[in-house]
Amino acid sequence: MKKFKFELEKILEFRDFEKKQAEGELAKALAVESEIQDNLKEIANQYATLDKYMNGSLSFDDMISMSQNKNLLNYQKEELLNQLAEAKLVSEQKRKILAECMKKTTALEKMKELQLAQYKEEVKRAENKRLQEIAASKISSEISAST
Repeated sequence: MKKFKFELEKILEFRDFEKKQAEGELAKALAVESEIQDNLKEIANQYATLDKYMNGSLSFDDMISMSQNKNLLNYQKEELLNQLAEAKLVSEQKRKILAECMKKTTALEKMKELQLAQYKEEVKRAENKRLQEIAASKISSEISAST
């Protein structure tokens, strides 16, 4: 009997390739999100440092400097929050693309498994038939020899 061959193997390979690309794109998008989160944490640390530095200072220049620094940190925080919102949208789009790729790949993999199971069943039936023919041949040759 001939060897098992899945007719849609090239398409399955292409779908796997697409899925791996989608996984890579999602990983990149999540890395961007993580980087923005890290930057927001750094700004929070700068806020804390600034408050600690200014604690108890009554200098007018220090108060102006603190006010300017807080304004800058607020601006940076707002920009990062906007970037984070955009990054989350991109990540969500990448997740949807990956889910679609996984769905297509899974469908083809199930089809391949089904065809492989059918192939194995056919091989088993052919082998059983061949064994029955061999057994029948032996029996008939034994009957012929005994008469």
